[in-house]
Amino acid sequence: MLIQIDFASEEALYIQLYNQIIYGIANADLRQGDALPSVRELAEDIGINMHTVNKAYAVLRQEGYVRLDRRHGAVIDIDSNKLRAVEGLKNEMRISLAKALCRGLSEEEIHAAADEVLREFNVE
Repeated sequence: MLIQIDFASEEALYIQLYNQIIYGIANADLRQGDALPSVRELAEDIGINMHTVNKAYAVLRQEGYVRLDRRHGAVIDIDSNKLRAVEGLKNEMRISLAKALCRGLSEEEIHAAADEVLREFNVE
């Protein structure tokens, strides 16, 4: 798993790490049952504080992407509740769509952008 953190970004490091793991799951680089590196190992590998990794893992657990186990560490465990996932997606999209509309994007431009992003994940 290749994690790329932009230390110059204004985005919090734990959010960047969280996003990288989500992208890894979406691209099938990380699959159900795969173990993530230990908090200490990942922190050392990418040069960040262990608490930052711990926070990213905790958010991933809270949102149903990983299971934390004392013996096995963080393991990909995608929440299979599709209805819950759809509702979560809608909630996350509301603010993004509101921002796009505030910037004057048309419905067609929004659909085109969504289609482009979906293609990045090989979704037809």
